[in-house]
Amino acid sequence: MANADEKEYNGRKNQGRLQCVSEFVRRPSGLRENAFGRKRKSGYNPVLDKEVEMEKQVSRKEALDLLRKYNKEPFHIRHGLTVEAVMKWYAGQLGYSDDEEFWGIVGLLHDIDFEEYPEQHCVKAPELLREAGVGEDMIHAVVSHGYGLVSDVKPEHEMEKVLYATDELTGLIGAVALMYPSRSVQDMKVKSLKKKFKTPKFAAGCDRDVIRSGAAMLGVELDELFEKTIEAMKASEDGINAELEELGIS
Repeated sequence: MANADEKEYNGRKNQGRLQCVSEFVRRPSGLRENAFGRKRKSGYNPVLDKEVEMEKQVSRKEALDLLRKYNKEPFHIRHGLTVEAVMKWYAGQLGYSDDEEFWGIVGLLHDIDFEEYPEQHCVKAPELLREAGVGEDMIHAVVSHGYGLVSDVKPEHEMEKVLYATDELTGLIGAVALMYPSRSVQDMKVKSLKKKFKTPKFAAGCDRDVIRSGAAMLGVELDELFEKTIEAMKASEDGINAELEELGIS
């Protein structure tokens, strides 16, 4: 969550380790081969020891309204829309096309509590989401993105690992994009991103260790994660800008 103004979110790095409620994640069924060249049985839930289907969730409109209820800063709205789009892109690439909307809403709502409750990030979220009728599988996914910083809920499902790996990365990519004259991700090169990744003072609020850990969870090299996430952001940038304009958000 950082831009060229190096807007930081050190509220995630609260003193002490905040504990979040642990809930299992319900998973879509099926054996799929994803874009990273691996096959895995995505529908298996080790807690239930059986195949389960993801719960029906709030609609996308309801999710956006919920995000805007607790977030007023344009930066936070843009970040939510960006992570939503990236999650949907990865869902399609990894063989979860039927669950694209679910992945997207998780991305849209992942920072639901950050603006109003920065010191309770990922702790307040379950309460806000349950009040809105969001299911426990989605709540688990949202909470897991703070693993190791403000949460003890570890990403388990591939969806959660993608969120964990790309959340901080989208902020860094957005920050680098604003360095270009066009201020657009369309001009982004992996080489430029790698250079800024190695510059800790640039967009310091984007935790490089989380990005590294996320890549390791997914079993991919950083360069591949960088390339694919840039591609996802390029594919969605125009649509996000158009939606923000419709919402009256600059």
